[in-house]
Amino acid sequence: MSAEAPPAEPKSLRDPRALAARKSLLDSPHIAPIRALARRIAGAQGAEVPDPDPLDGGVEARLLLLLETPGPSIRGTGFVSRDNPTGTAANLFRFLAEAGIARRDTLIWNTIPWVIHAPGARNRAPRRSEVRQALPGLAPLLAGLPRLGVVVLSGRVAGLARPALEALRPDLRLVAIPHPSPTYVCTSPTVAARIRAGLAEAQACIAGGHCASLAGNCPPMPLNAGDGPWSGTSSG
Repeated sequence: MSAEAPPAEPKSLRDPRALAARKSLLDSPHIAPIRALARRIAGAQGAEVPDPDPLDGGVEARLLLLLETPGPSIRGTGFVSRDNPTGTAANLFRFLAEAGIARRDTLIWNTIPWVIHAPGARNRAPRRSEVRQALPGLAPLLAGLPRLGVVVLSGRVAGLARPALEALRPDLRLVAIPHPSPTYVCTSPTVAARIRAGLAEAQACIAGGHCASLAGNCPPMPLNAGDGPWSGTSSG
């Protein structure tokens, strides 16, 4: 894994020098299998699939954070990263830091890994057919994460992956949180509180090393209409 110091502030990849330094780490062994999966998905879909962040845990991750789908701005960096220059990524950066979740323990990915927006098009909500099309990609992703103990489902679209995850890996702890998009987080103080509570639960799981034993003990957080509205809010 890279020895580069993680950024102290969000949106660091808006700096061309920081972006170039991050891209220089793309051949890191801990993300190679995930990048290979991204290329296979990109070829099958005929669409761009951003790379995992080399500063995150890659195949050593113990926590998988599933967002929705890459937003149009992802073309500016090519990464699924908390360091992207977007409001969603900045919120995620802060929430994960507050929870004390180490970067080396995390992998951030999208339920629909490919970019669904045409170049220059406005952001749009993913279609349910696209979610169904993406779900088979979870099996090879999970197979490449031998240390995984908990999956955080961020928002309503990610919540649709719950049945597939339960079928593939019934041992995993699944934690649902609202989507960290500013358009939703800013609607009510309870949204941020629910995100913090979910990430604290996930952190306690990986810190205690007993995710599997507790997986069936906690009912899932309800995914109601407000948990990342089907409104075109994409991941950072």
